[in-house]
Amino acid sequence: MRLSSNVALPKWLKYGLLMVMEKDQPRSDTGQLVHNFNGSDTLRSNSGQARPGSAIHKGPLILFLILAVLGIGTGYLLSQAQGPSLFGSPSSPISKGGGAEKGKIFGSADEKTFKDSAEGTLREGGIDGEGAYHLERPGGESQNVYLTSSVLDLSQFLGKKIKVWGETHEAEKAGWLMDVGRLQVL
Repeated sequence: MRLSSNVALPKWLKYGLLMVMEKDQPRSDTGQLVHNFNGSDTLRSNSGQARPGSAIHKGPLILFLILAVLGIGTGYLLSQAQGPSLFGSPSSPISKGGGAEKGKIFGSADEKTFKDSAEGTLREGGIDGEGAYHLERPGGESQNVYLTSSVLDLSQFLGKKIKVWGETHEAEKAGWLMDVGRLQVL
């Protein structure tokens, strides 16, 4: 009785069938229980005789190598792809000299996730490790909005008056901590 390797059986059933199959097989004290690692395609018993049907299966190794090459190739091709960037990366319009024009919107178009908004002048620095930037707003330091961004590179907008949309996060020190997903230059 031999099971095909492509049959999808639960582990416990495969283990049970293996145990039943091993009971039916005669064993000798000279047979090996593990395969030979010296590069030959057959296992040999202690007496040096090749045992039939004990070829090493190279299929999984070849499949793994093919998948690894395909994965590396796909990653390389995606890294070389040129297209519009929504994420403020080096290929964004700002870093190519387009500048942050008034009225221009950057970032995600997802208004459901980024529903909170605030306006002010973008400055560098957070408060006690919360936020990498902050928006200066009228009313003093207590009105600052501390910002991080998982979507945009906010450093490209330092010193500019902007409106941001984002998701508010719980903070320990900052009065308002926001993850910015969308930004408009005012």
